[in-house]
Amino acid sequence: MPGARTSEVAGRVLDRAFFDRPAPEVAPDLLGRVLVHGPVAVRLTEVEAYGPPGTDPASHTYRGRTPRNAVMFGPPGHLYVYFTYGMHYCANFVCLPEGMGSGVLLRAGEVVRGVEEARTRRHRPGTSAPLTSPGRPVPARDLARGPARLAVALGIGRELNGADCCSGSRPDGLQVLEGDPADPASVRSGPRTGVSSGADTPWRFWIDGDPTVSPYRKHVPKTRPS
Repeated sequence: MPGARTSEVAGRVLDRAFFDRPAPEVAPDLLGRVLVHGPVAVRLTEVEAYGPPGTDPASHTYRGRTPRNAVMFGPPGHLYVYFTYGMHYCANFVCLPEGMGSGVLLRAGEVVRGVEEARTRRHRPGTSAPLTSPGRPVPARDLARGPARLAVALGIGRELNGADCCSGSRPDGLQVLEGDPADPASVRSGPRTGVSSGADTPWRFWIDGDPTVSPYRKHVPKTRPS
C-alpha cells in the first residue's frame, strides 16, 4: 500500500505473556511495535509506564479500583481507554496479572499505513473532537504525535475500552504486531509529561531523534489570582 513500510506492518500478534510484566519493562519494549486498527497502522515511538495502586501517584489506579479504571485491573493485553479534558480519548495497554492495576500509555507514533484515512479522521469527530481545522494540511509527523492524536489516527474510542488486543479473533479489532523493535541503544527515558504527581519518575520512553515523538511538557500548577 502507498506510504506503508511493509517490514514494519508485518509480523505476529504479540501474545499475552508480552504484557504480563511490569509496565516499566513493557514500555520500552513496545517502541517500534505496530498498532493496527482497520486500514491504519502506527509504529510506536513514545510511551509512558504507570505502576500499580499505592505505588505510583500519577497512575489512575493509585487509590484503587473505580468504575472508570476497572479495565486496568483486568487481564494483561487489554486496552484501557479513558476520556480526558472533556474532548479526547487516550489509550493504554494493561500490564501485569489480573488485579494488579498497571499499564502503559501510548503517547506517539508514526503512521506507516493508511495515512490519508488518519488525516481524514483529524477533521471528523467520530472518536474525539477535531484536532485540526478543516482545510488545514496535517504534516505526516503530526498525525499520531501525542496520545489524543494517536487515538484519533487509529480510530480508538470508548467502544474499545476493555478490548482484548491479543486474541486476534476480531478482524476489526486493534492488534499489536511485533514490527521492528527499536534498537535499545536508541531508546531514551525521562520524566513523564504533564503529570502533577510522580513527575520525576523516569518512565517515559521514546526513540531518540524520531520526529514523531511529542514535545516534553512539565506540569505547571495552576495558580489563582491573589
